[in-house]
Amino acid sequence: MIHPGFPIERMCKVLKVSRSGYYHWLDRKPSKRSIENKELRGRIKAVYQKSKGRYGSPKITKELEGEGVMVSRPRVARIMRLEGIKSITYKKFRVSTTDSKHNFPVAENHLNRNFSADRPGQKWVSDITYIPTRQGWLYLTIIMDLFDRKIIGWALSDNMTARDTVVAAWRMAIFTRPVIGQLTFHSDRSVQYASNEFREHFKGKPVLQSMSRKGNCWDNAVAESFFKTLKSEMVNHCQFETSWQAKNHTFEFIEGWYNKKRKHAYLGYLTPEEFGKTKLLNVA
Repeated sequence: MIHPGFPIERMCKVLKVSRSGYYHWLDRKPSKRSIENKELRGRIKAVYQKSKGRYGSPKITKELEGEGVMVSRPRVARIMRLEGIKSITYKKFRVSTTDSKHNFPVAENHLNRNFSADRPGQKWVSDITYIPTRQGWLYLTIIMDLFDRKIIGWALSDNMTARDTVVAAWRMAIFTRPVIGQLTFHSDRSVQYASNEFREHFKGKPVLQSMSRKGNCWDNAVAESFFKTLKSEMVNHCQFETSWQAKNHTFEFIEGWYNKKRKHAYLGYLTPEEFGKTKLLNVA
């Protein structure tokens, strides 16, 4: 705008614009595009805040489409860039939680990187990771159903015993989703999964145990991907003072966010809960 301390005529000459042009600019109404962008900025910020900063432009675009706002991903990305909005996700170091030096039998890799499933309870994958707190390490064990990518069982413990890790997660999983038909259960070959204590829980059930090849994380890539999401969207942004605080955040992330609200590209940008309901409804 013209500086209030100087005559308009003089400033127009200095800036080499006409007085009529200045007044036309002053009275000009915002364009339709600028009005749309202003509204879109507000919607983008709302979705971004609802996801706690975890969503980038692809998922924000899909979320807006779900709200009836049809907009291209490049436009969303451009507005996010102008507003200084970006996903909080980033990579960080990883600590190994796999101890495969044991004398227990190792199962064959029956899954063989076929991560698709036609029905619930057909293929489950499991893994263990760490969560640091000022009171010490916590170990998170998860069991995911490959049908809908839902975490159906999980356990958080302060030790790596089979009882408090894989057995506890298994008990939650079969309570959440009982084993009815043939199930392939895949994991790495760590001592917890190979132990007799854990294998006992397969007896009398149509469960085929499967294990990754030695040192091959790609054989359990979907479980690894979940942990990458957990670390980049939650763990790496929190400094947990207590174990209780970490447990509360983990519960909120898995049960409140990941299973129910987080959109997955693999699931056609549906949440695990939405995907499962949609597929089962279509079958019925």
